[in-house]
Amino acid sequence: MNTPICRCTWADSSPLMATYHDEEWGVPERDSRKLWEKLVLDSFQAGLSWATILRKREGFRAAFAQFDPVAVARFTPADVDRLMQDPGIVRSRAKIEATIGNAQAYLAMQAEGVDFSTWLWGMVGSAPIKGNGVVLTQSPLSADISKALKKRGFKFVGAVTIYAWMQAVGMVDDHSARCFRYQPG
Repeated sequence: MNTPICRCTWADSSPLMATYHDEEWGVPERDSRKLWEKLVLDSFQAGLSWATILRKREGFRAAFAQFDPVAVARFTPADVDRLMQDPGIVRSRAKIEATIGNAQAYLAMQAEGVDFSTWLWGMVGSAPIKGNGVVLTQSPLSADISKALKKRGFKFVGAVTIYAWMQAVGMVDDHSARCFRYQPG
């Protein structure tokens, strides 16, 4: 008889969410482009369920040139109009336009010699922060990162979105103590 796997409660809502939890959520991501991709997805998630974004992730990849910031930064108003007709993504003009602007902000950082990953991980001391068992929706640090990103021209990066993104990319380890992925601090 198989013993059921204990996960964070939210991850038991569907097989898609369980797989995401088991394989991705909370795994430290240090690749700048993948960090940007996940930031785009978390920005689109604002006001929606994460399951909606996961179900549409391949659609987002296709729509946004496999999350190539160079290609996305060149998107035109015609591309925005095209994306507004794409049922494979969340069709929010403001979020689409923010993604294009965020690609431009990402590239501006690169042009300044600032590595996105190094810059962001530096804000958390270059190592994951161990949660204390109380899962937050935001933190003073997520507010600081949000402000720093906004100062660089990023949009749809409020403190709540940034905290969820920090959890997703492993900057914050908020697995519950009952979860098989929990690592005591």
